[in-house]
Amino acid sequence: MHVQKPLGWMLIWICLLAWPAQAQRIITGAERMDQYLPLLMHKRVAMLVNQTSIVGDQQLVDTLLKRGVHIVKIFSPEHGFRGMASAGEHIGNSIDSATGLPVVSLYGAGHYKPSAADLQDVDVLVYDIQDVGVRFYTYISSLQFLMEAAAEHHLPLIVLDRPNPNGFYVDGPVLDTTYRSFVGMQPIPVVYGMTPGEYARMLNGEHWLAHGDTCSLIVIPCLHYAHDSLYQLPVPPSPNLRTMNAVYLYPALCFFEGTAISVGRGTDHPFEIFGHPDFPHDLFRFIPRPVPGAQHPLYENQVCYGVSLIQSPAQTLKQIDHHLSLIWLMQAYRLFPDKTHFFNAYFTKLAGNTILQKQIERGLSEKAIRRSWEPALQRFKTIRKKYLLYP
Repeated sequence: MHVQKPLGWMLIWICLLAWPAQAQRIITGAERMDQYLPLLMHKRVAMLVNQTSIVGDQQLVDTLLKRGVHIVKIFSPEHGFRGMASAGEHIGNSIDSATGLPVVSLYGAGHYKPSAADLQDVDVLVYDIQDVGVRFYTYISSLQFLMEAAAEHHLPLIVLDRPNPNGFYVDGPVLDTTYRSFVGMQPIPVVYGMTPGEYARMLNGEHWLAHGDTCSLIVIPCLHYAHDSLYQLPVPPSPNLRTMNAVYLYPALCFFEGTAISVGRGTDHPFEIFGHPDFPHDLFRFIPRPVPGAQHPLYENQVCYGVSLIQSPAQTLKQIDHHLSLIWLMQAYRLFPDKTHFFNAYFTKLAGNTILQKQIERGLSEKAIRRSWEPALQRFKTIRKKYLLYP
């Protein structure tokens, strides 16, 4: 304890060939109930959780209710409590049919932070969500707002830590806070190499919460985890990250969300393919269609042509080689016929600056672009080192 004031996952075993065998199974913070159950008993508990918040094959909420924990409400992040909402889809408050508990959405209608009314019947907060360790994956933004609410209302927050499946490298442009948004709130690189618990410690320690506040933070660490561990996610962390291959490709391919390019939402392989109706017709072919988690995909019912990266996770790990790869973004830019309409305004939020777009438009090499990241990356790594819980 540290205190401070799946469907589609069958090929992961191949990846273990690239890393030393793990002697012991990784145990998540949520599984270590002896460490945090005493902190919850006889307290009114609110939890920020989703479909990844599991112990064994059971939802953590169900498990704790059976143990006699008095849970008064659930807070839900992007994609909702059950994890099926499309990216960016408005999520309203509801009642969880399985437990009868009120579910308060912290995504949509500008309600990102629990209000005083939300917390008036709460004694302690719990955060337990599986992240993928990428700056624009919004669960860490929800974590920050929860920490700010905890600080404002003098409530303790318990983070049940989980491994970072992309925790084995740190890379990408560091966010310029001029371009702060919900998909990038702090000056960290795209791939920041920290677990949720480590990141929460950094938010506190660097006084990055609103008004420089700190909250009463307890992190329940994982056991047998190291940053070079290849951790197989037991369930998809969101509707469009369905495989470990997609999780490894996500840091690079999510940049396409700030362009005219489809990243395969509305297909069986989101974040494993990309394309556009105007790309050369001899390329890989796919048709986005409405599906759960992608109700209105880009280029719905249109034929797109592009590139398939449907492959084993081991192949992707070899390709990225501990780096944030720009090769696919640069390839798509070269293929796109109307360069003036390739990028949209969202790209700046994802990149965290205006520089990356200009570098690609100028035709800089990946090596030159990567070199421009180095000074800020080294500064971040120095800060990061202070908050690591795992080797």
